[in-house]
Amino acid sequence: MRSRSLALLPSLLVVVLLAACSKPEPAPEPVRAVRTRVVDGQTAVGTLEYAAEVKARTESRLSFRVGGKLLARPVELGQSVRRGQLLGQLDVTDLGLGAEAAQAALRAAQVNLDQATADLKRFEELKAQGFISAADLERRASTQKAAQATFEQARAQAGVQGNQAQYSRLVADVAGVVTAVEAEPGAVLSSGTPVLKLAHDGPRDVVFQVPEDRIAVVRALLGKAGALQVELWGSSAGSAPLAATVREVSAAADPVGRTFQVKADLGRAEVRLGQTATVRLQGAPRQDVQRLPLAAVSEAGGRSVVWLLDAATMTVRQQPIEVAGAEGTQVLVAQGLAAGQEVVVAGVHVLTPGQKVTRYVEPVRGNGPAVAPAASPAVVPVASAASR
Repeated sequence: MRSRSLALLPSLLVVVLLAACSKPEPAPEPVRAVRTRVVDGQTAVGTLEYAAEVKARTESRLSFRVGGKLLARPVELGQSVRRGQLLGQLDVTDLGLGAEAAQAALRAAQVNLDQATADLKRFEELKAQGFISAADLERRASTQKAAQATFEQARAQAGVQGNQAQYSRLVADVAGVVTAVEAEPGAVLSSGTPVLKLAHDGPRDVVFQVPEDRIAVVRALLGKAGALQVELWGSSAGSAPLAATVREVSAAADPVGRTFQVKADLGRAEVRLGQTATVRLQGAPRQDVQRLPLAAVSEAGGRSVVWLLDAATMTVRQQPIEVAGAEGTQVLVAQGLAAGQEVVVAGVHVLTPGQKVTRYVEPVRGNGPAVAPAASPAVVPVASAASR
């Protein structure tokens, strides 16, 4: 009996080894639930949006017209100033000494001029009496003219030195707001070194940058009243956007960002300097352009693609598309889709070509527990730009 069991042992080992080497049956692939939309090709008007900043129409960098040590700067960043208000004060010691020296030179020149004039008058009398020659009189006349020129030079120099002493005070030419401070008390400044920046009271501009491919659209709006809509980021909810007019477009691109600066007039709207905003302008109408959520578009083989649902077989396939642009969280599709096609807009990250799917069913919520209907719901069509 024992020998018979030993004889059967090799057969049992073969059966066990064959069972271990055989591959298990693969689990059936789950049917994915996806959201879809039906393509409805219509005319769309693209909206271009740019980040912008509110700036003063005129902004000046103020500096002293003479050099010296900055003793005081009685204004601070963000402070409003009035016309004629003191903005900075230099040490006037050296400038005062220069003015005194110029006044002393003026007095000396006045004395020389008076003496030369008196001498000329006496020599004219002597010439009339025949005591001197005409050449001597001409020399005295030349001396008097030189003294007159020296006096005029000294008077002009005294005026310059007097102005230099007055230039030690930096005064606001117009009312405005200090938007930058570039020098602190104690610094030794040369003539023309910026001390602060002053934004003049008056009209305000909204300034933004436009890429090269959009500059022609913006130039076409130059001078058209209210062509832009400006939404201030710090404004209260529900406030109406401000109308702006493009008044200036840079003729040359920025050397770093390769963008063009655009300034739009806000007039005297109640805005704060430095406030951020969003500028919107309408682009050219486009035929047969669809809007899809950004999540509906993926990349395959270096191209943008979407997933189309075949309602007959309930399978999906990839469809290459051409993207015309983006607006917020939506993508504008210019080519690759036709009206009536059903596009997967959610769940694309788990799809494979030919995969079986089912439409996602929104749960029906009522007074009782949520119940999902058995039938597939109606497919939501793509929202067009016109309807928005």
